[in-house]
Amino acid sequence: MTTTDAEPTVLRRNILLRISYDGTRFHGWQKQLQHGKESFRTVQGEIERALALLHKHPVELFGSGRTDAGVHACGQAAHFFTDIARIKPDSFIPALNSALPKDIRIMEAFHVSDNLHARFSARSRTYRYFIHCGKTAFAHQLPYCWHIRREPDINLLNRMASVLSGELDCTTFSAAGDQSKSKLRYIYTARFFTDREFLVFEISANAFLWRMVRSITGTLLHYEQQNGTKEDFEAVLRSKDRRNAGETAPPQGLFLWSIEYPQQLLRVNESDGF
Repeated sequence: MTTTDAEPTVLRRNILLRISYDGTRFHGWQKQLQHGKESFRTVQGEIERALALLHKHPVELFGSGRTDAGVHACGQAAHFFTDIARIKPDSFIPALNSALPKDIRIMEAFHVSDNLHARFSARSRTYRYFIHCGKTAFAHQLPYCWHIRREPDINLLNRMASVLSGELDCTTFSAAGDQSKSKLRYIYTARFFTDREFLVFEISANAFLWRMVRSITGTLLHYEQQNGTKEDFEAVLRSKDRRNAGETAPPQGLFLWSIEYPQQLLRVNESDGF
């Protein structure tokens, strides 16, 4: 009678990344394949190439959501499953950064619950839109803000932004190509504040429609310039008509700032010794 050794168990761990990128030279986050090959340079595609180099086989990366061409991120989140046995989560940071182009940086890496999915488990997403007002912006600032030649009334902007609270039908701020089945979104906060020479619009929600943040930003500034009221903006929202919205703000001022997840999914038993 002969015996054979059992197949070794491969430990698969779910690794969550916090990612920063300069979106200027990317065609957005999501990889786009044509005839089995990526047709444009994307953030997801670059990171998957780095993961494949590290793992010696393809690895699928799941992002918290898409960002458009030209949009940046300080806190994009994405997860992947690794079968590399003896590497601590923190070690993925230098390992991936050494294989990535300089306009993508892995900021943090965590071993999380197998049940965490970067997109479907997210409780909230926060974006910040940076606006440079009045005097000429420095050349190095222009790829990362929207420069306007006036000083908006921040108090009026915040009165109008206060309408954006709770579960709302955001059809007014949806782009023509948006394929979402429901236009309902739950908005937690929406506010303007100043940060040095920038006027910043920050908005947090459970999820966003395609180009929704840029549409809201442009609409708020449009109605502020027209001396509109909170009631005017509320009527625009209720109309569910994109024709009543203002121009869509350009992509370069927008940053995906942070993603929040349930704490119980971020905790795992680290007694496995890795």
